[in-house]
Amino acid sequence: MISSMAADHAIWPKEDDAIFGLAAKAQEAIKKYGKENVIDSTLGALADDNGDLICMKTVYDELKSMPNACFAAYAQVAGQPDFLEAVQEACFKEFRPDAYIKAVATPGGTGSVRHTIYNYTNPGDTILVSDWYWKPYVTISEEFGRKVAFYKLFNEKNEFNIESFKENFETLLNKQKRLVAIINSPAQNPTGYSLSDEEWVEVINIMKENAKDQNNKIILFIDVAYIDFAGKENERRKFFKLFSNLPENILVVVGYSLSKGYTMYGMRLGAAICISSNKDIADEFYYSCSHSSRANWSNCNRAAMEVMSRISKDPAKLKAYEEEKAIYKSMLQKRAEAFVKAANEVDLEILPYRDGFFISIPCDNAKEISDKLIEQNLFLVPLKKGLRFAVCAVSEDKCKIAPAMIKKIMDEIK
Repeated sequence: MISSMAADHAIWPKEDDAIFGLAAKAQEAIKKYGKENVIDSTLGALADDNGDLICMKTVYDELKSMPNACFAAYAQVAGQPDFLEAVQEACFKEFRPDAYIKAVATPGGTGSVRHTIYNYTNPGDTILVSDWYWKPYVTISEEFGRKVAFYKLFNEKNEFNIESFKENFETLLNKQKRLVAIINSPAQNPTGYSLSDEEWVEVINIMKENAKDQNNKIILFIDVAYIDFAGKENERRKFFKLFSNLPENILVVVGYSLSKGYTMYGMRLGAAICISSNKDIADEFYYSCSHSSRANWSNCNRAAMEVMSRISKDPAKLKAYEEEKAIYKSMLQKRAEAFVKAANEVDLEILPYRDGFFISIPCDNAKEISDKLIEQNLFLVPLKKGLRFAVCAVSEDKCKIAPAMIKKIMDEIK
């Protein structure tokens, strides 16, 4: 009997996505017990205090006002010119680096990860990622026959572990002579950690030192999917200026997403934005990524591009959008503060949180703890190194009670 028709490279374990599967279970519990009796901390999407998905009015009013042709028409493969200009402005704000910058539209931030890994590594190469990480980094790497090595995200002081980063960075670079290293900051998924500007300087100094060897090709991918919900105003964007006038054998690629800042999760739009001191390398990036886009998804969501472009070009609309976003940013910060305070009160160990949608709890038996908490209608995501709690999706009141529930189960299982 034939058991397989797939090519060897396309055979993977028969498993569904764990996070979306857990989210489905949470929805079943909500139907059975009511929203007020369930804490659904699974998906990285903003929800109101009633647990309903937040869809920004300024965004969707603009979307619904557009003619049908804006939805139906093909977009250019690399993205509409107005969008490519708008997305750079949205990403960098006043901290645009002094460099050659090119952007290519991608389906969400995921597409930018895909383009960087595929176009800047060779088969069999190893990508460098932190040990607390977004799982698709590994999934995408494996899809293309790349390996993944991990540096420790935190040192004993619960700060960015620059020593571990440096050691692993240089070991891989010396072996491969080219390296894609991924840093998810600000508002890292799953920990909520953001590198300080001083920590960014240390990272850049390591890259510059290793760039003295002209045979080395250094590619830093920065995942900024959550940047619009990080820090006060635009303070978490200051580090972009540090990428001005880098050595030519350092390429920075920024993965920007409209999923979070524009609450357009399912419309799948983002951009890969390169920063280089060499015009030819920036142009090469544009055409390499455009070719990859044509070979994979052809082009991206035209309607989402139009929304961002229209809002960015109209001062009144942009002001209204920024004001609405600020309301939800404040809501998120209050929820996170409530969770951190409650965790401290019950001595629940959490990783250092600075910004964003998630807070993580380190533990050795995450799946067992998660399963027990499900029995109490508290749903959070088990990871290899701990548990992820999505403050973005949970009301402030529930953020206050969840830490005690988690701590109680953790103590019982010890």
